[in-house]
Amino acid sequence: MNEFRLSKRLETVASFIPKGATLADIGSDHAYLPCYAYLHGYITKAVAGEVADGPFRSAKLQVERTGLQDVISVRKGDGLEVIQPGEVDCITIAGMGGTLIANILEAGKDKLSGVKRLILQPNVGAHIVRKWLIDHQWELMAECILEEEGKIYEVLVAEKGDGKRPYRNMEAELLLGPFLLKEKNDAFLKKWNNELAHWKRIVRQLDEKAETESAISKKRELEKKIMLVEEALR
Repeated sequence: MNEFRLSKRLETVASFIPKGATLADIGSDHAYLPCYAYLHGYITKAVAGEVADGPFRSAKLQVERTGLQDVISVRKGDGLEVIQPGEVDCITIAGMGGTLIANILEAGKDKLSGVKRLILQPNVGAHIVRKWLIDHQWELMAECILEEEGKIYEVLVAEKGDGKRPYRNMEAELLLGPFLLKEKNDAFLKKWNNELAHWKRIVRQLDEKAETESAISKKRELEKKIMLVEEALR
Protein backbone atom coordinates (compact mmCIF):
# COMPACT_ATOMS: atom_id res chain seq x y z
CA MET A 1 0.00 0.00 0.00
CA ASN A 2 1.24 3.48 -0.89
CA GLU A 3 0.01 6.89 -2.11
CA PHE A 4 -0.86 5.41 -5.52
CA ARG A 5 -2.47 2.15 -4.41
CA LEU A 6 -4.54 1.75 -1.27
CA SER A 7 -6.02 -1.33 0.36
CA LYS A 8 -9.49 -2.23 -0.88
CA ARG A 9 -10.86 -0.92 2.44
CA LEU A 10 -9.27 2.53 2.09
CA GLU A 11 -10.03 2.72 -1.65
CA THR A 12 -13.68 2.27 -0.72
CA VAL A 13 -13.41 5.10 1.83
CA ALA A 14 -11.71 7.33 -0.77
CA SER A 15 -14.41 6.60 -3.36
CA PHE A 16 -16.97 8.46 -1.21
CA ILE A 17 -14.91 11.68 -0.94
CA PRO A 18 -16.68 14.40 -2.97
CA LYS A 19 -14.63 15.93 -5.80
CA GLY A 20 -12.96 19.17 -4.76
CA ALA A 21 -13.33 18.49 -1.03
CA THR A 22 -11.10 19.82 1.71
CA LEU A 23 -10.39 16.76 3.82
CA ALA A 24 -9.46 15.92 7.39
CA ASP A 25 -8.26 12.34 7.76
CA ILE A 26 -8.29 11.54 11.47
CA GLY A 27 -5.98 8.73 12.56
CA SER A 28 -4.16 9.08 9.26
CA ASP A 29 -1.31 6.66 10.07
CA HIS A 30 1.04 6.95 7.04
CA ALA A 31 -1.19 9.61 5.42
CA TYR A 32 -1.68 7.30 2.44
CA LEU A 33 -5.37 8.18 2.19
CA PRO A 34 -5.00 11.99 1.87
CA CYS A 35 -2.00 11.59 -0.47
CA TYR A 36 -3.97 9.17 -2.65
CA ALA A 37 -7.05 11.42 -2.56
CA TYR A 38 -5.05 14.45 -3.72
CA LEU A 39 -3.12 12.61 -6.43
CA HIS A 40 -6.37 11.13 -7.79
CA GLY A 41 -8.11 14.50 -7.91
CA TYR A 42 -10.61 13.97 -5.10
CA ILE A 43 -9.44 16.81 -2.86
CA THR A 44 -7.82 20.25 -3.10
CA LYS A 45 -6.13 20.11 0.32
CA ALA A 46 -6.09 18.05 3.49
CA VAL A 47 -5.23 17.80 7.16
CA ALA A 48 -3.74 14.47 8.28
CA GLY A 49 -4.25 14.09 12.03
CA GLU A 50 -2.43 11.66 14.31
CA VAL A 51 -2.31 11.42 18.09
CA ALA A 52 0.67 9.05 18.45
CA ASP A 53 4.30 10.05 17.82
CA GLY A 54 5.25 7.15 15.53
CA PRO A 55 2.36 7.44 13.07
CA PHE A 56 2.63 11.25 13.16
CA ARG A 57 6.28 11.05 12.07
CA SER A 58 5.42 8.42 9.43
CA ALA A 59 2.68 10.66 8.02
CA LYS A 60 4.99 13.67 7.94
CA LEU A 61 7.72 11.71 6.13
CA GLN A 62 5.22 10.29 3.63
CA VAL A 63 3.80 13.73 2.77
CA GLU A 64 7.30 15.20 2.36
CA ARG A 65 8.48 12.23 0.29
CA THR A 66 5.47 12.67 -1.99
CA GLY A 67 6.11 16.42 -2.23
CA LEU A 68 2.64 17.34 -0.99
CA GLN A 69 3.54 19.37 2.10
CA ASP A 70 2.00 22.51 0.54
CA VAL A 71 -1.43 20.87 0.27
CA ILE A 72 -1.44 18.31 3.11
CA SER A 73 -0.86 19.59 6.63
CA VAL A 74 0.20 16.84 9.06
CA ARG A 75 -0.82 17.70 12.62
CA LYS A 76 -0.40 15.99 15.97
CA GLY A 77 -3.42 15.99 18.23
CA ASP A 78 -6.31 14.01 19.64
CA GLY A 79 -9.22 13.48 17.25
CA LEU A 80 -10.79 16.61 15.80
CA GLU A 81 -8.65 18.99 17.83
CA VAL A 82 -6.28 19.07 14.83
CA ILE A 83 -8.78 21.14 12.81
CA GLN A 84 -10.53 24.48 13.23
CA PRO A 85 -14.30 24.97 12.73
CA GLY A 86 -15.01 25.59 9.04
CA GLU A 87 -11.54 24.47 7.93
CA VAL A 88 -12.63 21.27 6.14
CA ASP A 89 -15.83 20.04 4.51
CA CYS A 90 -15.19 16.28 4.60
CA ILE A 91 -13.89 14.09 7.41
CA THR A 92 -12.67 10.50 7.19
CA ILE A 93 -12.09 8.32 10.25
CA ALA A 94 -11.07 4.78 9.34
CA GLY A 95 -9.69 1.70 11.05
CA MET A 96 -10.92 2.28 14.62
CA GLY A 97 -13.61 0.76 16.80
CA GLY A 98 -17.11 2.21 16.62
CA THR A 99 -16.99 3.42 20.23
CA LEU A 100 -13.77 5.36 19.60
CA ILE A 101 -15.14 6.92 16.39
CA ALA A 102 -18.32 8.01 18.22
CA ASN A 103 -16.22 9.42 21.08
CA ILE A 104 -14.04 11.39 18.64
CA LEU A 105 -17.12 12.88 16.96
CA GLU A 106 -18.74 13.67 20.31
CA ALA A 107 -15.63 15.35 21.71
CA GLY A 108 -15.17 17.38 18.51
CA LYS A 109 -18.81 18.34 17.83
CA ASP A 110 -17.87 22.04 17.74
CA LYS A 111 -15.45 21.33 14.87
CA LEU A 112 -18.18 19.95 12.59
CA SER A 113 -19.58 23.30 11.45
CA GLY A 114 -19.05 23.53 7.70
CA VAL A 115 -18.50 19.77 7.38
CA LYS A 116 -20.72 18.40 4.62
CA ARG A 117 -19.78 14.72 4.74
CA LEU A 118 -18.51 12.17 7.25
CA ILE A 119 -16.98 8.94 5.92
CA LEU A 120 -16.52 6.50 8.79
CA GLN A 121 -15.06 3.00 8.72
CA PRO A 122 -15.46 1.25 12.07
CA ASN A 123 -13.67 -2.09 12.42
CA VAL A 124 -16.28 -3.17 14.99
CA GLY A 125 -19.36 -1.60 16.55
CA ALA A 126 -20.83 0.09 13.47
CA HIS A 127 -24.19 0.24 15.30
CA ILE A 128 -22.64 2.60 17.87
CA VAL A 129 -21.63 4.98 15.05
CA ARG A 130 -25.11 4.76 13.49
CA LYS A 131 -26.67 5.64 16.85
CA TRP A 132 -24.38 8.68 17.23
CA LEU A 133 -25.29 9.87 13.73
CA ILE A 134 -29.01 9.58 14.45
CA ASP A 135 -28.70 11.40 17.78
CA HIS A 136 -26.81 14.31 16.20
CA GLN A 137 -28.88 14.80 13.02
CA TRP A 138 -26.46 13.23 10.57
CA GLU A 139 -28.29 11.29 7.87
CA LEU A 140 -26.82 8.04 6.61
CA MET A 141 -26.54 8.45 2.83
CA ALA A 142 -24.73 5.24 1.90
CA GLU A 143 -23.15 2.14 3.40
CA CYS A 144 -20.74 -0.43 2.06
CA ILE A 145 -19.59 -3.76 3.46
CA LEU A 146 -16.59 -5.60 2.03
CA GLU A 147 -14.19 -8.40 2.79
CA GLU A 148 -10.42 -8.02 2.54
CA GLU A 149 -7.85 -10.61 3.60
CA GLY A 150 -10.41 -12.50 5.65
CA LYS A 151 -11.68 -9.45 7.53
CA ILE A 152 -15.01 -7.73 6.97
CA TYR A 153 -15.30 -3.95 7.07
CA GLU A 154 -18.22 -1.51 6.97
CA VAL A 155 -18.06 2.02 5.57
CA LEU A 156 -20.72 4.56 6.59
CA VAL A 157 -21.31 7.83 4.73
CA ALA A 158 -23.36 10.58 6.37
CA GLU A 159 -24.41 14.16 5.69
CA LYS A 160 -26.31 16.69 7.82
CA GLY A 161 -30.03 15.93 7.74
CA ASP A 162 -32.72 13.77 9.29
CA GLY A 163 -30.85 11.01 11.08
CA LYS A 164 -33.90 8.76 11.22
CA ARG A 165 -34.85 9.03 7.54
CA PRO A 166 -33.18 5.82 6.23
CA TYR A 167 -34.67 3.62 8.97
CA ARG A 168 -37.91 1.65 8.83
CA ASN A 169 -37.19 -1.00 11.47
CA MET A 170 -34.90 0.90 13.85
CA GLU A 171 -33.82 -1.98 16.07
CA ALA A 172 -32.74 -4.34 13.28
CA GLU A 173 -31.38 -1.67 10.92
CA LEU A 174 -29.35 0.03 13.63
CA LEU A 175 -27.51 -3.25 14.16
CA LEU A 176 -27.32 -4.43 10.55
CA GLY A 177 -27.38 -1.19 8.56
CA PRO A 178 -30.45 -0.01 6.60
CA PHE A 179 -28.69 0.04 3.22
CA LEU A 180 -26.65 -3.13 3.87
CA LEU A 181 -29.78 -5.01 4.89
CA LYS A 182 -31.45 -4.17 1.57
CA GLU A 183 -28.43 -5.34 -0.45
CA LYS A 184 -27.42 -8.41 1.62
CA ASN A 185 -24.21 -9.00 -0.33
CA ASP A 186 -21.83 -11.92 0.29
CA ALA A 187 -19.73 -10.04 2.87
CA PHE A 188 -22.89 -9.07 4.78
CA LEU A 189 -24.20 -12.65 4.83
CA LYS A 190 -20.81 -14.02 5.88
CA LYS A 191 -20.45 -11.49 8.71
CA TRP A 192 -23.88 -12.10 10.21
CA ASN A 193 -23.85 -15.88 9.80
CA ASN A 194 -20.51 -15.88 11.65
CA GLU A 195 -21.95 -13.61 14.35
CA LEU A 196 -24.98 -15.89 14.73
CA ALA A 197 -22.76 -18.96 15.17
CA HIS A 198 -20.64 -17.08 17.72
CA TRP A 199 -23.65 -15.85 19.73
CA LYS A 200 -25.23 -19.31 19.74
CA ARG A 201 -22.01 -20.82 21.12
CA ILE A 202 -22.05 -18.25 23.93
CA VAL A 203 -25.72 -18.98 24.70
CA ARG A 204 -24.91 -22.71 24.95
CA GLN A 205 -22.02 -21.95 27.30
CA LEU A 206 -24.26 -19.75 29.45
CA ASP A 207 -26.83 -22.57 29.60
CA GLU A 208 -24.16 -24.82 31.13
CA LYS A 209 -23.22 -22.29 33.84
CA ALA A 210 -24.94 -21.42 37.08
CA GLU A 211 -27.83 -19.08 36.37
CA THR A 212 -26.53 -15.85 37.86
CA GLU A 213 -28.42 -12.64 37.23
CA SER A 214 -25.72 -11.35 34.85
CA ALA A 215 -25.65 -14.64 32.90
CA ILE A 216 -29.45 -14.60 32.51
CA SER A 217 -29.36 -10.96 31.36
CA LYS A 218 -26.57 -11.64 28.84
CA LYS A 219 -28.37 -14.72 27.52
CA ARG A 220 -31.60 -12.75 26.98
CA GLU A 221 -29.72 -9.97 25.19
CA LEU A 222 -28.00 -12.47 22.86
CA GLU A 223 -31.22 -14.36 22.18
CA LYS A 224 -32.88 -11.10 21.18
CA LYS A 225 -30.00 -10.30 18.78
CA ILE A 226 -30.14 -13.83 17.36
CA MET A 227 -33.87 -13.47 16.70
CA LEU A 228 -33.37 -10.05 15.04
CA VAL A 229 -30.58 -11.26 12.76
CA GLU A 230 -32.23 -14.57 11.84
CA GLU A 231 -35.40 -12.72 10.90
CA ALA A 232 -33.43 -10.23 8.81
CA LEU A 233 -31.53 -12.97 6.96
CA ARG A 234 -34.69 -14.84 5.92
